Amino acid sequence: MAITDAIVHYRRFLKRRNYSPHTIRNYMYTLRQFVLWVDVPIEQVTHKILLSYIDHLLDRRLNPKTINCHLDSIRGFYSYLIHEEQVAMVHPIKRGYTLRLSRPLPRYLREEHVARLFSVIRSRRDRAMFMLMLRCGLRVDEVANLTLASIDLRRMQLIVYEGKGRKDRLVYLSRDALQALVEYLRVRPSSRTRKVFLVEKGACKGKVISVRGIQKRMEYYARKTGLKVSCHQLRHTMATQLLNADADLVTIQDLLGHSRIKTTERYCKVSNLKVQRDYHKAIGEVMQRHGLAEKDLTEHRK
Repeated sequence: MAITDAIVHYRRFLKRRNYSPHTIRNYMYTLRQFVLWVDVPIEQVTHKILLSYIDHLLDRRLNPKTINCHLDSIRGFYSYLIHEEQVAMVHPIKRGYTLRLSRPLPRYLREEHVARLFSVIRSRRDRAMFMLMLRCGLRVDEVANLTLASIDLRRMQLIVYEGKGRKDRLVYLSRDALQALVEYLRVRPSSRTRKVFLVEKGACKGKVISVRGIQKRMEYYARKTGLKVSCHQLRHTMATQLLNADADLVTIQDLLGHSRIKTTERYCKVSNLKVQRDYHKAIGEVMQRHGLAEKDLTEHRK
């Protein structure tokens, strides 16, 4: 099978498997990069050749997470050739082979930084968009794709259709998020599109705002306040605040749309307030059992 035909068939296969258009575009892009680089027939690619390709990507200064995305698309393509097209070959990517990644803890905003950020946001549209991230945990692409039909103001809730992993989920509106959304909808220009958030100025005025457009607005406010803040940090902030308020991990997982509880558990490591409360409660009980009191320690320090 010619490589061009194989990629076309693979694209159709991904569509039948209900992969999102965004994922398919990324897979096709990374496959094209690989095919243009490799200098042997695609069915003759070995693990050693693949390691050379990884070196090539590292030389281009791609980060390990991006390289793993390349490996995922190549791995999927070869699995398709072997299992669907019955091509007789050895899979060039060993099972489970990925580059080791650092796992930085989620970064969140302190209360005073949240207040500083929203104090400079005058646009009703921008306030509504960022309030949905802060209070509802929406991802930036979920905000960009939010439709009018998905919002239920009376019940103070909305449905995120086809979020990450193409999964739907129900999220709830806090009072301030509801107020921000209502205030924007009152001034939202009439439009044929059912997407909620529209471009307000320039040649694209009235069209749906893009993910990059939303990110640029956040970058503008970050410069204005001097804060190091991103859209995704607002989502991290919501998770941390809920955990500090003793919300159940499974509840937070459901609200954020995490497929694995392990992802949600990472917020336990940055929830300093909860750790501090748990520590003092537990250590207080330990001290009581040993006949000690905190006031005794205080007097000792004096």
